[in-house]
Amino acid sequence: MIHSIRGLKYLVIACLSLVLAVPCMAAVDINKADAVTLAKELKGVGAAKAKAIVDYRTKNGAFKSADELLKVSGIGEKLLLQNRSNIVLSTTEVAKK
Repeated sequence: MIHSIRGLKYLVIACLSLVLAVPCMAAVDINKADAVTLAKELKGVGAAKAKAIVDYRTKNGAFKSADELLKVSGIGEKLLLQNRSNIVLSTTEVAKK
């Protein structure tokens, strides 16, 4: 009986840790994602900053590195650092909308 209670205790702890776990952010391709996706997937990026990213990309072409986001109005070092691990860059056709 003691082993069953101990096992149950560990099972409850494991289940709680899954329920309380912080959801992982999905990787986002800044060369293909639309403004809605950018705002949803990038921490600290709302509709205005997401639109600025898409506008910059449309005017200047595909981003060659994540650091190029610093050229977008409203994007700073802190915001880039918060999102760097979730940013991917495609080198194929770039979405403009």
